Amino acid sequence: MSTGPEPEPERALGDSHTGSSHTFAAGISYISILAGTFQLFYFGVEFAGPGYWWSWPMVFLGQLMVALCFCELAARCPVAGSVHNWARTLGGPHIGWLGGWMMVTATMVSLSAVALAYQITLPQISEFFQFVGTGTGRTDAAANAVLLGSVLIVLTTLVNVFGVRLMARISSAGLLVELIAALTLIALLASHLTHGPEVINRTAGYGVGESLGHVCAFLTAALASAYVMYGFGTASSSPGGESPGPGLDAPRALLRALVVCLLIGGLILLFALLAVPDLNSARLSVDGLQFVVLSTLGPTVGATVLWCVVIAITVCALAVQAAGIRLVLAMARDNSLPAASLLARVGPRSGTAVVPAVVTGLVAVGVLVINVNQPRIFSVISGVAVVMIYLACLTVTLPMLVRRLRGTWQPTSEGHFSLGRFGLPVNLLAVLWGIGMSVNLALPRSDVHGAEPPFLWYPRWGVLLFAAVVAAGGFTYYWLVQRERTGAVEAHRSGAADPPSTAPTAT
Repeated sequence: MSTGPEPEPERALGDSHTGSSHTFAAGISYISILAGTFQLFYFGVEFAGPGYWWSWPMVFLGQLMVALCFCELAARCPVAGSVHNWARTLGGPHIGWLGGWMMVTATMVSLSAVALAYQITLPQISEFFQFVGTGTGRTDAAANAVLLGSVLIVLTTLVNVFGVRLMARISSAGLLVELIAALTLIALLASHLTHGPEVINRTAGYGVGESLGHVCAFLTAALASAYVMYGFGTASSSPGGESPGPGLDAPRALLRALVVCLLIGGLILLFALLAVPDLNSARLSVDGLQFVVLSTLGPTVGATVLWCVVIAITVCALAVQAAGIRLVLAMARDNSLPAASLLARVGPRSGTAVVPAVVTGLVAVGVLVINVNQPRIFSVISGVAVVMIYLACLTVTLPMLVRRLRGTWQPTSEGHFSLGRFGLPVNLLAVLWGIGMSVNLALPRSDVHGAEPPFLWYPRWGVLLFAAVVAAGGFTYYWLVQRERTGAVEAHRSGAADPPSTAPTAT
């Protein structure tokens, strides 16, 4: 591990004087409370029943440890392409490249996962949106999800290509709609409660026959919560060194975004479980939170809420792709990717990065197409996205822990965010959390990953296999080809202008 002096913070790509509101908005857009909670609610209930709700605060506490570590880094090194640059600063160029590569891949897979959410919502608004089959066939939902998801990715790619201002306007308006809809939904569900809070403490027979009983079911269901509360690392570098208080603005905004998601998302999930008329309904683990909304609030109000969810999904996909574009730009400017000079180009008039936008969109659609006949397409791709993000974050938190243990971690200057004496235990917990959840979500569960008789090994080990191939294959390429080429591309050595930010401003 590198133990040399810290590099000077770089100016974030495309950042302007937006302060903490910029980071807060970017974090909320990426995490997207409505999109995340509505997408995998059915999964959590399917595997652990109402007790799955407890995975929400558990995941929050684990992710809070990671976020606190990121806050320290955002305060002292507010750079674009955060994970890539932080991992390089803490662990050296090889770890930095691996972290950036894993995060780039994770962001593209995340875009695919978010796009799948259209299928969970649109056909429940109207059967018109079920273009493939009737929705009852074994692969109807998966095939239709690929179709709807591909349309969404094409849309977000076009928006990211055609203008920063258009992106900002859509994102800001969508974020406002999402926050208003989320708060309204909480109030509506709270006025239709039919159960007491004791229902979330019931095991209800889930996990029977498993070696660890309900704990095993609970850990499986935790994917539903883990899928929502991640991605804050992509926004944690947004304000850059230009805000009035760069050492505190970014960390505070990042933590506010995570806490807001904890409170709003937790209340939506809790009140949904307490409001649903029949907790034993088979549709609860098939149609999920959408079923709860429609059956509780009625078709008119329920459909209105679901259209707001569609808006939230769209804004989330825009934010995820924008984050991916910024990361690709950051790595390309370091000449750390194939065809870096092409990927690093930004339109002088539009301020958009066309090639990174197209590449991220194509890869995301490709991930969908590969899984077109996978009945468990939602949990498979979501699981891959979460594990890849967790592993990418470990390339930051693990070298950071090594520096603390070696005594080479330098405290930040006064006026900057710092964990002080709590740094070591928080950092250790962040690493243990990242490793533990990565292992948990990558375990070969046939019912999660869609393995069917004769239960071949590769579908069950698909998540771990994908992560291993991406990491090993990518690093092999880096070591044999890219390692000697890394360094700022010529156009950016000469001080080429940064592109305008594509992240939304606060509403």
